[in-house]
Amino acid sequence: MKLVSPLHTLTHYKAAYFRRDVPASLSVFLVALPLCLGIALASGAPLFSGLVAGMVGGMVIGLLSGSEISVSGPAAGLAVIVADSIAKVGSYEAFLVAVVLAGLMQLLLGLIKAGRFSSFFPDSVIKGMLVAIGIVIILKQIPHALGRDNDYEGEFEFQQLADGENTISEIYRAIETASPGAVVISLVSLAFLIIWDVLAGRSSRTIFKSFPAALVVVCAGVALNEFFRVAVPDWYLGDTAHQHMVQIPTISPGKSLFSIFYFPDVSSLSNPQIYGVAATIALVASLETLLNLEASDRLDSAKRISSTNQELIAQGVGNMLSGLIGGLPVTSVVVRTSANVYGGARTRMSTILHGVFLMLAVFLGGALLNLIPLSCLATVLIMVGYKLAKPSIFKKTYRDGWSQFVPFMVTVVGIVFTDLLIGIALGSVVGIMYVLYTNFQSTFQLARNGNKVTIEFEKDLYFLSKPQLKEALNSLESGDEVLIDGTKAPFIDHDIFNMLHDYQETAKVQGIHYELKNVHLNRRKRKTKRSPASNKSISETHQ
Repeated sequence: MKLVSPLHTLTHYKAAYFRRDVPASLSVFLVALPLCLGIALASGAPLFSGLVAGMVGGMVIGLLSGSEISVSGPAAGLAVIVADSIAKVGSYEAFLVAVVLAGLMQLLLGLIKAGRFSSFFPDSVIKGMLVAIGIVIILKQIPHALGRDNDYEGEFEFQQLADGENTISEIYRAIETASPGAVVISLVSLAFLIIWDVLAGRSSRTIFKSFPAALVVVCAGVALNEFFRVAVPDWYLGDTAHQHMVQIPTISPGKSLFSIFYFPDVSSLSNPQIYGVAATIALVASLETLLNLEASDRLDSAKRISSTNQELIAQGVGNMLSGLIGGLPVTSVVVRTSANVYGGARTRMSTILHGVFLMLAVFLGGALLNLIPLSCLATVLIMVGYKLAKPSIFKKTYRDGWSQFVPFMVTVVGIVFTDLLIGIALGSVVGIMYVLYTNFQSTFQLARNGNKVTIEFEKDLYFLSKPQLKEALNSLESGDEVLIDGTKAPFIDHDIFNMLHDYQETAKVQGIHYELKNVHLNRRKRKTKRSPASNKSISETHQ
């Protein structure tokens, strides 16, 4: 496996990849469009700022990224931070300064190679994150599929800020107020997606593999809604004046192109709060990006290894540019990345093209795209969620043992019922605890044959092994012949060494034949520096 190189991709791009990357980019574009708008709405920022961030995430970060399949854009996990930060600094223009500074900080993190810290997250947690995001996507999109759009597209938190509901109660409300037109569009769209996937897997005809199912679904959704306008007016879902449609901001007549852009207020650099906001955005955005990059490598069918440091550099450049032209902060995002993978993407060209499509949609096709009902896009996301959270993943993780399954499930439950970062933190803590528990459960082996007892150290002994070893010593009986063999332990913690040394007196009193063989305080030090004080050892017999 080789690290991903942006230059290598561009110079060795094959025409054969184009047939897979273009349909995948269309699928990602259709998924990204409502998410960019929804996250901007939730952040209390101008709607156009979400689209700007999506364009930058596609065309700029896609070009510089350390990953071939990762897709970046505005992230739901930053929405609350953005909303609070805008209120704190006083204006959106002042907040843009913090976005630029956050990008600069990320650039520096990449240059000092801080990306290596992503390796500290256990695999079970990354797997749990992917499954949890799949479940959250399904649960959050069900209301949109039923025609209820009180909550914005792209939210991941269990407690919803938009309408005071939570993920479960929102589904209940959506069932109560289900729109017949939205339900029909959703069911037809879901049928199209399932049939298209089956035919793409079984048929040798290239149309099912090269033409994106998401585009078919969108065309069917628009056609059905227009049919309802004429034939069943009560089922018609309305137009851009209603919430249930895509709502791309348009340029007002007589206004210039630049009238929809926002630019940073440089004078706010004198506000010390700007720097705290910038550091918070840089930290959270970098953490989400590194986690998502680990997840995207797991999804990549080519099993390529992404460069985390290159990705931080790309994110830094992207956020600096996004802030300069009025966009929201950008991170690598699992939802769009998943849509990219399941759409059949092979290289970064898919990510770049989805950014191009976002730009064309904003400046050329807004009126047409505003005819798309959210219910058909919701079904596309539901299918992506199902592929991320297939039941077979739970079965396989369960077979891997409790040390994998418990952190996995804690991560899943934590993300579903809180939010992404809290769920990851809970899963990571439990995962690390299991690693420590498993590691210190097998530090030594106790074997008894009659009154002959051998305690053989299998690896280094740290202080966490002390309770287990103390229990083993307390189990010894009068008349036992005990050998403690430390040959395989280059390092023995000072507390454990003292406990073994002190037990010699106990052994005398209890009539235990007690021998310590190659038990050293720190044999590693002896290899580099021969000092009697630092290489204190015991190799003596007591009775």
